[in-house]
Amino acid sequence: MSHPSAELAWAALAIAMLAGALLALVIARWLGRWRGGRRARRRAVRAGAGEDAAAVLLRRAGFRIVAAQARIWWAPLIDGEPHRTELRADYLVEARGERLVAEVKTGEAAPSLSTAATRRQLLEYHVAFGVDGVLLVCPERGAIHRIEFPLDQAVWWSADGDAASRA
Repeated sequence: MSHPSAELAWAALAIAMLAGALLALVIARWLGRWRGGRRARRRAVRAGAGEDAAAVLLRRAGFRIVAAQARIWWAPLIDGEPHRTELRADYLVEARGERLVAEVKTGEAAPSLSTAATRRQLLEYHVAFGVDGVLLVCPERGAIHRIEFPLDQAVWWSADGDAASRA
């Protein structure tokens, strides 16, 4: 039979270890939120500065800004039923009789059409806003790229790697 004070010591040690583990978990969560929040704030500052620089870049290139943070409700159909979705583009611009969506991207990966999310976003904006085209604006590089999605040049690939023209 063990001594009651030894059992009490083991119980106290177990409680202390559990409390320490709980405290470590709480601190780790707090640090994760703090770091994530800090990264999000840095990204937001960078994006805001990028949008301001993009406006200057667009104007210098001869585009008139029709709307900043242009919003539209779009309703793609799911099994024939409309699914309302709000979209917000950085800029709606006009030049030479055309209306275009201008999307600003900063950072390393986002300003590239190799980034699937960017490519899909631009295609969605082109369709939903019903514009003549879309612009990808990279203020950090001082670049404005016109992006086109030529449907008549689509090529379908089969599972065995054979290409077939859409037409």
